[in-house]
Amino acid sequence: MKIATAQQMREMDRAAIQERGIASTLLMENAARAVARAAVSVAEARPERPGRPRRAVCFCGAGNNGGDGVAAARFLMEAGMEVRAVLVGRREKMTSDCREMERRLEAKGGSLEDFTPDDPDFACWCLEADVMVDALFGIGLNTPLRGDPLMAVQMMNTCDIPVVSADIASGVEADTGRILGDAVQADVTVTFSLPKAGHFLGEGGLRTGRLTVAEIGIPLDLVLWTESNFYSVCENDVYLPRRERDAYKGNFGRDYILGGSVGYTGAPVLAARAAVRAGAGLVSVGVPEPIWPVVAMKLDEAMPSPLPAGKTGMLSLEATEQILARMNSSDVCLIGPGLGRGNGVASVVRHLLRSAHTAVILDADGINALEGHIDVLEARRGVVTILTPHDGEFLRLGGDLSSGDRLAAARSFAQEHGCCLVLKGHRTITAFPDGSAYVNTTGNPGMAKGGSGDVLGGIILALLGQGMSCREAVPMAVWLHGRAGDLCAEEIGEYGMTPGDLIERLPRVLRECEGKIRELGPQ
Repeated sequence: MKIATAQQMREMDRAAIQERGIASTLLMENAARAVARAAVSVAEARPERPGRPRRAVCFCGAGNNGGDGVAAARFLMEAGMEVRAVLVGRREKMTSDCREMERRLEAKGGSLEDFTPDDPDFACWCLEADVMVDALFGIGLNTPLRGDPLMAVQMMNTCDIPVVSADIASGVEADTGRILGDAVQADVTVTFSLPKAGHFLGEGGLRTGRLTVAEIGIPLDLVLWTESNFYSVCENDVYLPRRERDAYKGNFGRDYILGGSVGYTGAPVLAARAAVRAGAGLVSVGVPEPIWPVVAMKLDEAMPSPLPAGKTGMLSLEATEQILARMNSSDVCLIGPGLGRGNGVASVVRHLLRSAHTAVILDADGINALEGHIDVLEARRGVVTILTPHDGEFLRLGGDLSSGDRLAAARSFAQEHGCCLVLKGHRTITAFPDGSAYVNTTGNPGMAKGGSGDVLGGIILALLGQGMSCREAVPMAVWLHGRAGDLCAEEIGEYGMTPGDLIERLPRVLRECEGKIRELGPQ
């Protein structure tokens, strides 16, 4: 799904109102209805309190986001709830639409009261609410919270009552996900027309809760024509083509994995098993000779072969030409799982990258080999090169995360070095040299275990080998990997799940996606 910037949303609103003649109050009421529906659903999931109706507190700012909250308060009243709508801001700053929503609220017998955090009666009433609506700030916030808005945010976060945020959790910067002083911890966020980066990225992505995208009456063509180079990858974006009836194993990739060292036999095995489960036709695995017997015992479907090794049990320079020959006869190569860190190994990896013209995925120690030698990527411009670092590896490559904007950092690196970058972590970002990027929507903390990245590398390898483009294969592989992790968490729990469990659930995930004809990218 396309992700919009705050400026693009403002432009859509402007065009709908000024060029298409749609009343701004109509858009506001449509947004408010969606927020109210979510709030009712959340409230009804709470235990009933005999003798009184459900209660809601709507915290409203003075801007148009506050107007959404005031209108939502009216709809909640009409749904039979007891509602208190609270203005957190100065009345003289209220927008004309927010004032109109106050007038309509009063016409229904409600009122917009001033925020009185020191009033014990108000505090007690709030503590007995079934739901709170956060409509303090929308997507336009760009300065840290302070004063009454900060106090309101802290009240929502400490009351242990579910919160529904209108558009975005107040305190989250829409375009980056950065927290501006503090931010609401929403249980549900109802956003309008298109999601924003802050719903997924950074700490803000952790404050979103369950995200719902509501249509509020902005003409569809304005939404479709809005250009974006940032997308979320969701279930409907992931597809796998059905296989031809007369296909044979060569049609689905000749894939090569280079990895392993003494003490690190598991990494290449996990990658190979994942590649086989993800549909690869032929998977070959090159490992140092001392660990070859162990790897050969663990792998039945993939084909391991021994390579010359040094005294430390890692690859030696003598292996270079043998590896090159295998790489050049393969469709795609994964370099790095368990290779180990040593000068000799790093030299081998850099030589391979300079000499081979095969598509390459670099993971783990394959990435570490580029530390201080990032110029090696320049020699591969025009050849598919995918890097899959976590934050620590990214920093060693020279990536910059100091601003807290992971999206900008990933884009900048991919553009500067002409590679595809998979910046792993919560809401993994896949960035391409043309500036486009995708954010993943699957995965959970149970995947934060050694070996999970090896599984991801194997899935990427398999999809590329089956003929998918880099732009199709990589974001989809990240989604499939996370979806397998989510199945594990549902069935056996986050604590006990292992990377091997991810592999075992891949067939189910792939079966869900088989035969879909949707395309990844602009929609």
